[in-house]
Amino acid sequence: MQTLPAVRQLWRDVILFDGYRQWSEPMAVLAEQGIVAGLWPEHEFVSSMAQGAHEAGRGGVMTPGLVDCHTHLIYAGDRAGEFEQRLEGVSYEEIARAGGGILSTVRATRNASEEDLIKSSLPRLDALLADGVTTVEIKSGYGLTVADELKMLRVARRLGQLRPVRITTTLLGAHALPPEYAKDSDGYVDLVCREMIPLAARQQLADAVDVFCEGIGFSPAQCERIFQAAIQEGLAIKIHAEQLSNLGGSALAARYGALSADHVEYLDEAGVQAMAEAGTVAVLLPGAFHVLRETTLPPIDALRRHGVPMAVATDANPGTSPICMPTLMLNMACTLFRLTPREALAGMTRHAAQAIGHPELGHIVPGAPADLCIWDINQPAELAYAIQAGRLRQRVFGGVVQNVR
Repeated sequence: MQTLPAVRQLWRDVILFDGYRQWSEPMAVLAEQGIVAGLWPEHEFVSSMAQGAHEAGRGGVMTPGLVDCHTHLIYAGDRAGEFEQRLEGVSYEEIARAGGGILSTVRATRNASEEDLIKSSLPRLDALLADGVTTVEIKSGYGLTVADELKMLRVARRLGQLRPVRITTTLLGAHALPPEYAKDSDGYVDLVCREMIPLAARQQLADAVDVFCEGIGFSPAQCERIFQAAIQEGLAIKIHAEQLSNLGGSALAARYGALSADHVEYLDEAGVQAMAEAGTVAVLLPGAFHVLRETTLPPIDALRRHGVPMAVATDANPGTSPICMPTLMLNMACTLFRLTPREALAGMTRHAAQAIGHPELGHIVPGAPADLCIWDINQPAELAYAIQAGRLRQRVFGGVVQNVR
């Protein structure tokens, strides 16, 4: 893979999807010192507008770099056996209550060193990058002790030093109840609030705090305590909510100004309205919906009607979405959830950036970071239409061009 430095780079005659819309005519785009410096309709462009720029390419489709706003990328072990169990009729909840599910990954992750976790996580991260990702959110949640949750967050930070990618980190200490607290869920929530969150904030390891609000997770009252602790430490909040049932978690999170509510298959109208009023993004996770063979669809029409931004993410994780191909999620968002290709692509660019608290990302306008993808396709809708690896021609991160092929 050839890498070109972040100087004045010029692309000519590209079909441009800027995170908001597809431009109706070919465009010329200039990046300088890691920033989008200009864009013009091709027929208006003259060379003096980008004097001294290196022409990085012509033709193809340019999109913002993809933003994967919900992943559980760091873990040890695998759960292929549970995949077989589910195919034989055992439910996700039954597996979890029998000590499998998240807790089986917790055991493996606790036993892994930081170097072990880096080694196992890099191939997953590389797969995302090869499919156009320039920003990825990584959650903890497979340690469930103070030391192991911080270990996972340190690994996430280190991955951002090892690869040309922007990584945001989310503390998901309230992912499941660890076996040590099997009969004391409130005691574990105390640990998350009084030790885990303050330490993660003090050591600058977490950008946000997430919770799993569900019958097999944590109650709305417990989630509210965690939100309050996170806000006190100056951390943003997110929520896994309404995946298996409707506990009102999304509305609760919205009242606390959450960046996003994720999964939301069982979200009701009141929850949608609360999210709309708060500006909370609905993060759709078609990979988990597919793997778990769910049948209750997210309320797409209600989300549209109330103007709730809809992001799309891989949810890359060992149990319910072992998928590291974001363009596949674009296709699934359309085929399973009935998003339009344009909605799906906005969901993995502009709206995904909003879901991690970085609205400066995910679009192509002068002044925005030059995180870009150039694809060997004829129109942006092809990214959702076809499930096909190898279409990425160039990946641009902070103005630095990587010629993928």
